[in-house]
Amino acid sequence: MPVISLPNAEWTQMVGPVAGLDVVEWDMTGPAPDADRIELVVPPYMGVGDRLHRLRELPRLRVVQTLTAGYDDVLPHVGPGVELANAAGVHDTSTAELAVTLILAAQRGIPEFVAAQADSRWLSGPPRTALADKRVMVLGYGAIGRAIARRLLPFEVSVTAVASRPRAGDELVASVHGIDELPDLLPQHDVVVLIVPLVPGTTGLVDRAFLAAMRPGALLVNVARGGVVDTDALVEALHAGHVRAALDVTDPEPLPPGHPLWRAPQVLISPHTGGATDAFPPRAVRLLRDQLADFAAGRPLRNVVHVG
Repeated sequence: MPVISLPNAEWTQMVGPVAGLDVVEWDMTGPAPDADRIELVVPPYMGVGDRLHRLRELPRLRVVQTLTAGYDDVLPHVGPGVELANAAGVHDTSTAELAVTLILAAQRGIPEFVAAQADSRWLSGPPRTALADKRVMVLGYGAIGRAIARRLLPFEVSVTAVASRPRAGDELVASVHGIDELPDLLPQHDVVVLIVPLVPGTTGLVDRAFLAAMRPGALLVNVARGGVVDTDALVEALHAGHVRAALDVTDPEPLPPGHPLWRAPQVLISPHTGGATDAFPPRAVRLLRDQLADFAAGRPLRNVVHVG
C-alpha cells in the first residue's frame, strides 16, 4: 500500500483516513519514517525552507503537495519525475481580503490613526485619499488576482488586469494586458497590486525603472513574494516621496530589526499573513482529501505546476 506523509498528528486527524493509503507523520526536521516507502509528501505549511532538502532522501517519491500557493522554494528540491502540486484555490479568499485591507488602510491613513490612538491624540488633518474612482492595476491575473479584482470592483474603481501575455477578458475585466505593456500602463494607475509567482522572469521585476514609471504618490501593494521587489530601490523611492507601499511580503523575510524598510516613510508592513486565517484549514483539508483520493486511485492530480 502506498505511503504518504502529513506534517503532524493534527493534519492526520483533520484529513482523516484515506482508503488505499498508509499515512505517516513527518515534519521534515529529521529523517522520514518509512523513507523507503513514501510516495507523496505534504510539507508543513510555513517555515520549512531549510528542511526541503530532505525530499531528496525519499527514493520512491512521486508527488510533493504543498499547502501554499507559492512553490518557488520547493522547486530546487524536486527530483526527476516528481510531480509538484500547489494549493491553488486554498488561499484566494484570505489573500484577496488582505490585499483590499492593505489598500484601504494605506489610502485612509489607518496606521497613523493607530499610532495616534496609542498617544491619546485626536489626529485631524486634510482629507484622506479615497479608493473610489481610482485606477487599480492587478499585476498577476491568476486565481488570486481575479479574487482581488472581484472584491475591488464594488469600491467603484477601474481595474486593469496584467498577466505574462495578453488575452481576452472575463466577467470582471474587458481584457488582460501583457506584462510588456507595463511602461505605458504604470503611469496611469493609482494603485499597483503584485500577485505574481516568484520565477526568474519576475525576480526583481519591481526595480528602479518600474518604480520611476509609477504615478507620483501611487501605492504599491505586494501580496506576492518579497523577491519580486528590489528592496533597496523601494526604500529609495519611499524616501524620495515618489511612491507609497503596503507590503505583506519582504526581501529579506522575516524583515530583521533595524532594516531601513521598517523606518521608511509611507510604508505599511504586515508579517506575511495573506493566507494565514481560519479559512485556511478547512479549505486545505478539502484539497488534500481530493488529492489523496485521486492519488490512491491513480487519477491525475489537480494543481500540478511542475514535474522534476
